[in-house]
Formats: sequence, C-alpha cells, structure tokens
Amino acid sequence: MEDFELWEQELKTIWDQFGVISNEDFIHTIKIHTEAISTGQPNAIADFEKACAYDSTGFEKKAEPLYRSALHLGLTGLRRRRARIQLASTLRNNGKTDESIEILREEKENYSDELDDAVNAFLALSLSSLNNDKEALSLALESLSKHLPRYNKSVYHYSQELLK
Repeated sequence: MEDFELWEQELKTIWDQFGVISNEDFIHTIKIHTEAISTGQPNAIADFEKACAYDSTGFEKKAEPLYRSALHLGLTGLRRRRARIQLASTLRNNGKTDESIEILREEKENYSDELDDAVNAFLALSLSSLNNDKEALSLALESLSKHLPRYNKSVYHYSQELLK
C-alpha cells in the first residue's frame, strides 16, 4: 500500500471518531494527521481536511479561509467539488449568502457528478435564506424526483413549473 493510500485510510479512521471524541481532540487529531502530508508547506488536501474538521464542529469562521486556501492551492477531483459545496454552505452560515449562491450556481452549471443533489440542496438553503423560496423548492423537488419510486416525471415537471 502506498503512503498516500495509508494516509487516506488513517484519515477515514479519524473521521470515524467524529462525535465519539471531543471536538477539540478531533480537530487536534486532524491537524496532526494533515501535518504528515504538508510537512510545513502549504497543501491543498491538508487545508481542506482541516476546514472540514472546523466546519463539522461548528467553527465556520475558521473553516472559510482554509477552504479558500485549499481551492487556491489547486485542490482537485471530488475534494475540489466538496470544498466548493462546503465553502458555499459555510459562507451562508457566515452571512455571505450571495457569494454562496454564486459558487453553487457555477457548480450546477459547470459540473455534474454524484454530488449534484448536494449542490441543489445547499443552493436551495441559500436561496431560501434570501426568501427565494419558490426556486429553492423547485431545486429540492428536482433532486427528489430522481429518487422517487413513482411520480418521477410529474414531480420533476412540477418543480419546473414553480420557476414560471
């Protein structure tokens, strides 16, 4: 097993402790673990994982600059998409809803993967924060329509009618 694969496996073990150990211990453990790949240098993955730890424990103000740094340093792949979604959610929580919506609209327009419904969910939350409830409901129903055992097309079409 390669070093990075082992590092990822250990990271998963740490995340499995989330909610079991104290928030302070969890953040501390993530910081120590990310030092192994950053070796004192700026590192996109390390910043992303620290941002996730802060965000998950309710420290959105500490998470925001780390998400921004991770993206600026060239975070790629699924982590990049997660960072954009999570940054947008954090921005909404930090009162920067317009920027949150801008990021999520870009993600919705330019990328498609297994996180599409998450993009819609967080975009719906941000839109609702600005009292744009019809568009928010439309996004939520659009995402839901893909997972219904019946009425998929009907719910999807109703979601689109809300936008008219």
